[in-house]
Amino acid sequence: QVRLVESGGGFVQAGGSLRLDCAASRTTTRFSAMAWYRQAPGKERELVAMLTPGPNTDYGDSAKGRFTISRDDARNSVSLQMNSLKPEDTAVYVCYARGYYSKNDYWGQGTQVTVSS
Repeated sequence: QVRLVESGGGFVQAGGSLRLDCAASRTTTRFSAMAWYRQAPGKERELVAMLTPGPNTDYGDSAKGRFTISRDDARNSVSLQMNSLKPEDTAVYVCYARGYYSKNDYWGQGTQVTVSS
């Protein structure tokens, strides 16, 4: 089965940058979408950024102008470059992918991002 392995989370000061990475355990699996979501305590899960074939990108309002999602086809991975981080960006960031043929939903285990004032 396909597994999504996340890395890159950690602690950063406000205004700093962080890069998250999510790699699929199988390089041959075709995905119709790859995305990053986040969830903070007491808040519902929200879309941060999504990448679909075209390629097309969509960003949540809070991420526009600051975050960039990109894909590395050789590794079958997706990255999220986060710049100008704010304390309100603090959350567990979770990788998501949708199987192109199977339509299966795949979720990573999440990686913590903490932005200090």
